[in-house]
Amino acid sequence: MAFHSIKSVVSLKQEDDGWSTFSSEEQTRVEDLVAKNYDAFLRFMEDYSDVSLYRHKHLHYLKRGLRHLSESYECLDASRPWLCYWILHSLELLDEPIPGDVAKEVVGFLRRCQDPCGGFAGGPGQMPHLAPTYAAVCALCILGTEEAFEVIDRKKLYSFLMDCRTPEGAFVMHRDGEVDIRGAYCAAVAARIIHAVTPELFKGTAEWLARCQTYEGGFAGEPGLEAHGGYSFCGYAALVILNKATLVNVKSLLRWVACRQMKLEGGFQGRTNKLVDGCYSFWQGGLFPLLHNVLDAEGEKSLSSEKWMFDQIALQDYLLINCQYHSGGLIDKPGKPRDFYHTCYCLSGMSVAQHFVNREHTKLTVVGEKRNLLKPIHPLYNICVDSAVRAIRYFKALSAP
Repeated sequence: MAFHSIKSVVSLKQEDDGWSTFSSEEQTRVEDLVAKNYDAFLRFMEDYSDVSLYRHKHLHYLKRGLRHLSESYECLDASRPWLCYWILHSLELLDEPIPGDVAKEVVGFLRRCQDPCGGFAGGPGQMPHLAPTYAAVCALCILGTEEAFEVIDRKKLYSFLMDCRTPEGAFVMHRDGEVDIRGAYCAAVAARIIHAVTPELFKGTAEWLARCQTYEGGFAGEPGLEAHGGYSFCGYAALVILNKATLVNVKSLLRWVACRQMKLEGGFQGRTNKLVDGCYSFWQGGLFPLLHNVLDAEGEKSLSSEKWMFDQIALQDYLLINCQYHSGGLIDKPGKPRDFYHTCYCLSGMSVAQHFVNREHTKLTVVGEKRNLLKPIHPLYNICVDSAVRAIRYFKALSAP
């Protein structure tokens, strides 16, 4: 039987050397839950190929959420373009077409989220913000119709991005808002997709991003803070978009992110000494294609020509056996509730783990049934490759805003 480790599940548990702390107790609790799931799988599944992605249940959950949300989502009233993006991206990963009438409704809603002065807000009438701007642009690219593309006022969006940049090259998340490495990534993605990357817009940005790399190798939200998985992806992906990927210590980042994969669970933690979380399947896992291709372009000879530099089987084991909610949707870890955020990033990470792509060829590594295969994503933007290519070609054919 194939499995992600030749060792027993028990032998993979952490050792605290007899010094119990709150962190070690929480780690043990999670390991026990995960080990219980793996043990049940190994005892009751006759064949490793029996493990399946609950595709139809996930589709039902996602389609229902696109048209109706419960009152529990009221707290995300300022994140409504994110909900559109998380659901649409999950559906495209599952290769589920969006009905034309639903696409028109989403386009109409996102049009109302666009601020008259540029950028997108978390909801109609709210303040424009870089985070929902990224989500809205990506959601419109996933829909991929001319009507969807034409929603984006490129000239005003560029003006909004310029308003958000600071003199040193960082970006505030909104006017008079906080500086955050996410801002640089959201701005870089939006500008790259709509064909609006200029020296003026990103003057000093790469150098500021480089200052966010910590002694551990990962990136912090801003210079001087702790390395974090989401910030590391945003920082390094922004550098790749700006063609400044080697401005930082690439191998130090690789070492840090490789050490974030948990040996028993198979999933990734977001920071040193933290618990596994399904969403980091993408935030950490998505770094490997970027790092691999940068090192490959630099002539690194030790790279594999068939797999990424993490255990792709272990990650899929964690997601399929521990992170699928019984009635649809994916979760952080056993015992947690489902939500659209984790559904999106768990599926995105699974796609990365399934698809190895370099300049020479593609290799698939699919755990379980063949129908578990998801569509490949473009790791810079986290939308599917066909959506990214279609959008970039469309906007590149237009004059610069």
